[in-house]
Amino acid sequence: MKLLIKIILVCCFIPSGINAQNHISKAWVSDLGNGMYKNPVLYADYSDPDACRVGDDYYMTASSFNCIPGLPILHSKDLVNWTIIGHAIDKLTPDSVFSKVVHGGGVWAPSIRYHKGEFYIYYGDPDLGIFMTKAKDPAGEWEPLTLVKEGKGLIDACPLFDDDGQVYLAHAYAGSRAGIKSLLAVTRLTPDGKKAVGESRIIYDGYDIDPTIEGPKFYKRNGYYYIFAPAGGVATGWQLAMRSKDVFGPYERKIVMEQGNTSVNGPHQGAWVDTQSGEDWFLHFQDVGAFGRLVHLQPMIWKNDWPVIGEDKDNDGCGNPVLTYKKPNVGKTYPIATPAESDEFSTNSLGLQWQWHANPQSWWYFTNQEKGCLSLYSVPVADDYKSLWDIPNLLLQKTPAPGFTATMKLTFIPDPRFYGERTGLLVMGIDYGLLSFESSEKGFILSQNECIDAEKGNKEITNESVTLKDATIYLRVKVSADTTCAFSYSIDGKKYTNLGKSFKAKEGKWIGAKIGTFCTRPIQKNDGGRIEIDWFRVTE
Repeated sequence: MKLLIKIILVCCFIPSGINAQNHISKAWVSDLGNGMYKNPVLYADYSDPDACRVGDDYYMTASSFNCIPGLPILHSKDLVNWTIIGHAIDKLTPDSVFSKVVHGGGVWAPSIRYHKGEFYIYYGDPDLGIFMTKAKDPAGEWEPLTLVKEGKGLIDACPLFDDDGQVYLAHAYAGSRAGIKSLLAVTRLTPDGKKAVGESRIIYDGYDIDPTIEGPKFYKRNGYYYIFAPAGGVATGWQLAMRSKDVFGPYERKIVMEQGNTSVNGPHQGAWVDTQSGEDWFLHFQDVGAFGRLVHLQPMIWKNDWPVIGEDKDNDGCGNPVLTYKKPNVGKTYPIATPAESDEFSTNSLGLQWQWHANPQSWWYFTNQEKGCLSLYSVPVADDYKSLWDIPNLLLQKTPAPGFTATMKLTFIPDPRFYGERTGLLVMGIDYGLLSFESSEKGFILSQNECIDAEKGNKEITNESVTLKDATIYLRVKVSADTTCAFSYSIDGKKYTNLGKSFKAKEGKWIGAKIGTFCTRPIQKNDGGRIEIDWFRVTE
């Protein structure tokens, strides 16, 4: 009976109308339906994943950097099928900083833990320090952020709630801010986990053999303190495990997973979790460039109190990643499910897959359930506007597969008092490409634009444009496995016409390329127009 109540409560955590539990992607499904799965289990940019198990449920979070809402909360019953059930923060602090786009800032490498009936998340902001939040319901409201340890360059925080009531925190250093890297440190926390006590103590120096060591995850097992940590660089590194009988060391180290002869580069940084049946598993990421850092699931075993991650065919204690494997034994089989991508905008809540590029204003959008559309109101651009790179009201989601098609239907209702309001379908990164739909004296101008090296202040160029009369339009981008994007449009939703030239998607600042839309106006009037998005659909 208790288990039944728990399952019902977990289902209730998911906002009505999202249908996250029933969503199955048309672009990527990890569960092969025959007791096996393929990696990645999430072909999306959930970088630096961390997870914990509570009973029969698994919860994951990941880096969200400047994107809001931040700290996504994903849920699974079997470690293969994941859904988004919420976010832990709806704004970054302070708003005076994060109301503008802080590319690559914000949330770095969080950790999630369950302790005495509450979920805790810690993360490092490289410019401000280490923050934490907690909640009893992971899909509900999380407490306001608490600054645990102030300092520049403190990143990748993970707590350990020890058996004797002591609380510790492991973290790393960002060389770009702290002026030093390749070091791991541990500090004490107050019993409530909200404040650091004293100074951090360095417990490992990776300069000689483990350069760029970071992302520590803190555990205790069989009397040993363990720190799992990646080293060697994001796309080129390996996974370490370190152990000690003393929380402050000295720590032994061992490489427990590396690429080997596999196609999975830089396999590291993630979470050790176990199952009720006694199995051990490891979730980690792989950096694939424009599509971001993808989440893989690896089998794991313990040998002589050392973890071995992946398949250890030569029995040397260091595993290599698997591409397909038998699903975890969690006692039963659960339905296939994937994070939401497509959105019919038929509810009074914004879909959990959507994120703004900075802290949003409440008036930027209206989830018009009665009309069955999402209204985006035009937001004035800054006087020194150069490109969409620094526009906070970009509404985007992660790319979901190595090849997919995204199509949206929208109606443009510009303010008749002036021209230059625009919207469009956007593939956003350091380089970005889009279909731009703009109001003008001649009617609506649809153009295929691109901006190369947007982060350097470059402006958009137009590759091709057409003038249209209809305010309702269908916009489409087809993204290939080599990141080539082909744009097209339709007036009737049946016949699509190619526009412009192909564009190569690029990653953003520490994030993968994202897809979505926006609505802007060129002047600082006290009102403007809007768009009404009927739907946004992701297919093969």
